[in-house]
Amino acid sequence: MQENPESAAAAPEEAPAPARFDTLPLDPKLLRAVADSGYLTMTPIQAKAIPIVLQGRDVMGAAQTGTGKTAAFSIPLLQRMLKHENPSVSPARHPVRALVLAPTRELADQVADNVKKYAKHTQLRSVVVFGGVDMKPQTAALKAGVEVLIATPGRLLDHIEAKNCVLNQVEYVVLDEADRMLDIGFLPDLQRILSFLPKARQTLLFSATFSPEIKRLAQSYLQDPILVETARPNQTASTVEQRFYSVTDDDKRGVIRQILKDRAIRQAIVFGNSKLGVARLARAFERDGLRTAALHGDKSQDERLKSLEAFKRGDMDVLVATDVAARGLDIADLPAVFNYDVPFNAEDYVHRIGRTGRAGASGLAVTLVTKSDARLIADIEKLIKRKIDLDSFELQDSRPPRFERRREPEGEAVESRAPARPAYRPPAAPKDPFFDKPYEASASAEPPAWEKAKAATPSAGKGLSSYIKPKRQVAALFGAKKPASAES
Repeated sequence: MQENPESAAAAPEEAPAPARFDTLPLDPKLLRAVADSGYLTMTPIQAKAIPIVLQGRDVMGAAQTGTGKTAAFSIPLLQRMLKHENPSVSPARHPVRALVLAPTRELADQVADNVKKYAKHTQLRSVVVFGGVDMKPQTAALKAGVEVLIATPGRLLDHIEAKNCVLNQVEYVVLDEADRMLDIGFLPDLQRILSFLPKARQTLLFSATFSPEIKRLAQSYLQDPILVETARPNQTASTVEQRFYSVTDDDKRGVIRQILKDRAIRQAIVFGNSKLGVARLARAFERDGLRTAALHGDKSQDERLKSLEAFKRGDMDVLVATDVAARGLDIADLPAVFNYDVPFNAEDYVHRIGRTGRAGASGLAVTLVTKSDARLIADIEKLIKRKIDLDSFELQDSRPPRFERRREPEGEAVESRAPARPAYRPPAAPKDPFFDKPYEASASAEPPAWEKAKAATPSAGKGLSSYIKPKRQVAALFGAKKPASAES
């Protein structure tokens, strides 16, 4: 049967296939590292930004979170720095050529992991520096010489003041998640750092959201930048199912527990607004039997990294975190994100739910809304430009029974409801009959000391009251008058 040519002509054209990395003018060493990472085709932001960066132009990149912005700037920069590649052990032959600034320790550490992964077949060196850990190992790595330096602004200024690194040969600067750096007050630090850099450089600014402040920053430090956008700014990913439930504060934990159970969700991140609230919520989930880790700014960097690694390995069911985990964390196949608290900043909502539904996978984002969150929800509606419908949630069991394990005679472990514990009663104090009797004076008891003193006072013969004390004698050395018999 022959195909109708008219119907064939009327058929819609197929979408062009995604661009492959091997179509880029990249060195074979970089292509091999990209293939080792399992990447074959580029994401839209990578396909648009990499050719422009390879041309040496300044770039402002805006894309939804989770679309591969890190590879969009690190791979072309490594390609441009291969001309400086050398096997020398001299630190002078390995000056800092590229500087990547990130707002948080977690994001800086993740960018450093990606850069090392892409540069593993080259002789380019990279190091990451951030606060909360000892400076000595970082100092040793910097003084050994590195081409790519990934840093948080505060710790980088510490190393600059200690003269541990020199930035006068920097050719490439990347401001990753620049809006977040401005939100947490890093603008003065950024201005100081950029003043140490050469004027002739290539500057890249990547972020999931663009604000007027970011555009002013770009006008100050970027030269004729090219704007690269793969989606409407501040738009949420279409792969994420967003649900908003109207609940009370007391029911929030029960709602999260029930959704995890009903949808058989194996892992989730729960976001809170305060460090204290996150710590308390993590302990509560732990008491419910969930393997839980807390992530907030009061934890040491070592604790934060260990919690993240345990969550990525699947050793934890729930990661309860503040917004330190809202940006840059790339956790593969994360099924769900819960907003226990509605974020104060509407843009943080976009970043929070961007932890799920990454790289084309589907995800669930649940936000728990109370009556006091009306203004915050209105800000989110204004940002994402769509009406938010609040659904009610029927909580089946707000107080789950506590279970304990007991052994049957056959040796099989079964679950049974723990018996109710009797109320605690302090033990009664021991009784002594001696202390129960009233006081009785002893007949043979001696008179009190004050009665003895009264009887011994020789005041009766002189006609003085017993309450008048005799005059104390003072030595002549201290101004006492001599008796009349002594003067004569």
